[in-house]
Amino acid sequence: METLIEILQELHPEVDFRTCHTLVEDKIIDSFDIVSLVAEIHSEFDVVIPPEEIIPENFNSAEALYRLIQRLEEED
Repeated sequence: METLIEILQELHPEVDFRTCHTLVEDKIIDSFDIVSLVAEIHSEFDVVIPPEEIIPENFNSAEALYRLIQRLEEED
């Protein structure tokens, strides 16, 4: 989780990613951020996020995103 928080903070250092649960809803992260996140997650965790998983629910919080990463790691 710490690695993911670091990746997110590189994008938006002003956001408290540990407590925010409305990243997409409140437009804190946008589509360009999501593309960057998908690439960084692939690089850091060796996980490919398929297009059908790129939905707001999976990117609305660091916790949701981390659960997605863990699930995809298990499926591999």
